Amino acid sequence: MRKHLLILLMVLCAATTNAQNQDKKQKTDSIAEAKLKAKKNVDFSVMPYLSYNRNLKLMLGVIPMAMYKPVPGDTISPKSLSGLSAIYTTNGSYFIALFNKWYFAEDKWRAKFFAITGDHYSQFFMEDTDVPGFYDYGTKTTFLIFGIQRKITTGLYGGLAYSYAHHKTTYEDNVQPPSTTKKNGLEYSLLYDSRDAVYYPTIGTNAKLKWNSFPEWFGNDLSANKISIEYNRYFPMRENTDVLATRFSGQFGLGDIAFEQQVTIGNKDIRGYSEGKYRGDGLVALQGEYRYNFKDKMGLVGFFGLATIYGSDNDSFNKKLYPGGGIGYRYRAFKAVKFNVGLDAAVGKEDWGVYFRIGEAF
Repeated sequence: MRKHLLILLMVLCAATTNAQNQDKKQKTDSIAEAKLKAKKNVDFSVMPYLSYNRNLKLMLGVIPMAMYKPVPGDTISPKSLSGLSAIYTTNGSYFIALFNKWYFAEDKWRAKFFAITGDHYSQFFMEDTDVPGFYDYGTKTTFLIFGIQRKITTGLYGGLAYSYAHHKTTYEDNVQPPSTTKKNGLEYSLLYDSRDAVYYPTIGTNAKLKWNSFPEWFGNDLSANKISIEYNRYFPMRENTDVLATRFSGQFGLGDIAFEQQVTIGNKDIRGYSEGKYRGDGLVALQGEYRYNFKDKMGLVGFFGLATIYGSDNDSFNKKLYPGGGIGYRYRAFKAVKFNVGLDAAVGKEDWGVYFRIGEAF
């Protein structure tokens, strides 16, 4: 009898020890699995920044950024993007920027936050002076914007954003008096988005309507308004390997538009202008871009567009057509999501520029 009891106790002890070991193993496996999921949820990349144009000269910097899901279980929302850029130029300018795009609640909500500060040395063209030509100016800038959009119905979003800008500008030879501008803005927006992907669409439409208001009651010295329209359309090509992207855009300044609020031809609308010569209260541009993918992580683009401006201080610049076109290289920055960085070279009317891209031009 005692022998049987002893054997029974030994079996029970062995079973208990085995169960405890199994529990420990399951806990260890669960922790390891959770860490693996968390690691997969965040895709981190650090990209060097190298660019050049006739205005800022050589630009050097670094851009760390991450893609992630704010709520890991949300399989409908696109991945969110957050990053930091630090850039120095050989003309003495520098910029530090923080950028964020968030998608959450099964893509019912979208939010953005962007902030930049820096010292910007640039130039503008004056013909209504004793010596017509380019004049340098320097602007100490702080700008931030936070906005949120809510899904109204399939593909349609409505949103509201707040922006703050502070500019302190001085001009070469005092061709204009020094100015300090502070602006508090409200942005009302509508977005229609039927793209198959937000970072590299191959089909669909992305249309935006924005009204930026700077009323006196909101802490502004003078009242001003800016209306912007964007219509981007994407067509799959070469058996869905390539993409043809087209874009119409318009920016319209109304009221007392400050020098720092004016728009210049260049960058997104349109590439090929880097001197900052063609500046005005409003701009209209039309362009197309072919995106050729020859490897999983690499591609080439070719683009051409036309732009015009109004409200320039130089009347001879108004309502003229300014062409621009060029080619570019693309490289996929993240493994899980097709998101490209790249370098574009473009030529415009008596001007040219080289552009480092984070994401596609449009």
